[in-house]
Amino acid sequence: MTAAPAADATRMTAGERRASLSLAAIYALRMLGLFLVLPVFAIEARHYPGGDNPGLVGLAMGAYGLTQAMLQVPLGMASDRLGRKPVILFGLALFVLGSLVAAWAPSLPWLVAGRAIQGAGAISAAVTALLADLTRDQVRTKSMALVGISIALMFALSLVLAPVLVPHIGLSGLFMLTAGLALTGMAVVAWVVPPEPVEHVDAGRGGLRQVLAHAELLRVDVGVFVLHAVQIAMWLSVPALLREAGVDGPAQWKVYLPAVLGSLLILGGFLFRLERKGHFKAVYLGTIALIALVQLGFLWALQGPSVWAVSVLLCLYFVGFNAQEASQPSLASRLAEPRQRGAALGVYNTLMSLGIFAGGSLGGLVAKTWGSAGIFLFSAGLMLCWLAVAWPMRPPAQPSA
Repeated sequence: MTAAPAADATRMTAGERRASLSLAAIYALRMLGLFLVLPVFAIEARHYPGGDNPGLVGLAMGAYGLTQAMLQVPLGMASDRLGRKPVILFGLALFVLGSLVAAWAPSLPWLVAGRAIQGAGAISAAVTALLADLTRDQVRTKSMALVGISIALMFALSLVLAPVLVPHIGLSGLFMLTAGLALTGMAVVAWVVPPEPVEHVDAGRGGLRQVLAHAELLRVDVGVFVLHAVQIAMWLSVPALLREAGVDGPAQWKVYLPAVLGSLLILGGFLFRLERKGHFKAVYLGTIALIALVQLGFLWALQGPSVWAVSVLLCLYFVGFNAQEASQPSLASRLAEPRQRGAALGVYNTLMSLGIFAGGSLGGLVAKTWGSAGIFLFSAGLMLCWLAVAWPMRPPAQPSA
């Protein structure tokens, strides 16, 4: 009888399940809107005035990340003072406005402006802070992992949906759809997410210096920066690589969908089991190395693109990406002290946003100078640098059962 309370302590209450699922849904709706344009952006942007400039196309892809990086910590700290929900609603409203500007944009510079306004709705730190407010320590890692998995699944779903939708509604239609998704997210915040606590722990005051001096957290921050920089940069070339292999844009979902589903089967049947058995570090480092090898595989595939070769490489990429996207926010929340968690998550999300900006802007410049081969070499080099930084990592102890 004495073991029952301990077992129950690791199970989510009804309120925690509601908080976790609803906040994961907000992330999912927002990230689906962001990711939907990713697989088709580089190709569709060429139809705009100024679209023949790869550097400007890359800037349009990455502008979102720059404004996210600038405002993530300030809005996270504002949520400590003004409340989480008002800040989240304000950020989603900005995302709607930016989506509408991008949908209307008559030229590429206006598209850059719309993407920048989208990014100004930097709510990631506020959402994760609210999730921490509404969950106990014993289940918080599970909740954070749920958010990470929702992001990974939305990225995968966007790769399937975007090539199918864009021939019918165009890039402007995709941006209108992102505005609708963000409006749905606002409704979820208002009517589904549980009421936030009256008082918040002000982790944004006095904790930033300690967070920036925490070696293990900095390794995670470097990782989330590189992961998203490579994600954006490689998608400047992957759609074109598939076209060279004989798969046009509307049919590319036939490659993406099997690759995504195959990666999820590998994750659920093999990698996540290894993590639960105490091999977290091996899985973490192994998936970093896997993504680096995939970039070199894409470089090799440029010599004579094959649908089968690209499909296998994409499946392996999704194995690495989805494993990292699910584990990184959980790792950051476990490494941070409770009083520093808000500051730590603010820095983490800032580095994610900087990675998105760097991947688009630097990737565009690399593509302009060295083409797709340069993109994949650039991405492989970034991944190997991350592997070197992560190699000495000391992961936190496994949560007690």
